[in-house]
Amino acid sequence: MNEPHIKRALISVSDKLGLSDFAKGLVAAGIEVYSTGGTAAQLESEDIPVQDVSAYPGFPEMMAGRIKTLHPFIFGGILCRHDRDDDMQALERHGILSFELVVVNLYPFEATVAREGVTLEEAIEKIDIGGPSLVRAAAKNHAFTTIATHPEQYSEILEQIQQGSGTTLELRRKLA
Repeated sequence: MNEPHIKRALISVSDKLGLSDFAKGLVAAGIEVYSTGGTAAQLESEDIPVQDVSAYPGFPEMMAGRIKTLHPFIFGGILCRHDRDDDMQALERHGILSFELVVVNLYPFEATVAREGVTLEEAIEKIDIGGPSLVRAAAKNHAFTTIATHPEQYSEILEQIQQGSGTTLELRRKLA
């Protein structure tokens, strides 16, 4: 199987360490970057081209941020098997874009609940639903999708993209 060419990345991170350089490298490699709220704002503030992930499916972020990425347009784009005509035809039929790279790290839940005076309501709102779902979807489809969950993974991913426009199955397995 040929290594999948990475055309689009979905980035939604709490830990912004190394994010700007990584995103600049992705854009320089011709990869479209889609992102959520604070991550998109950080990238935009550094003049890094980014698409608002909520605008893509035409379904706005809602319920005070509880629903951002939970949409078939997002998960279909992550879970599509590029070697299956029926999957690729479904994307085309429904106007779904593929995402070959997912960059997600989760809300710092432990740090939130460890804060003195944190309320139960604040703690509950830091329970991440979309992030783990995105990680699991990308890991499940690692034959075609690269998942990054830590900033220390960025350099190896970017190096492989620069060498061949995608990542190796070996790396995708390791990251999954």
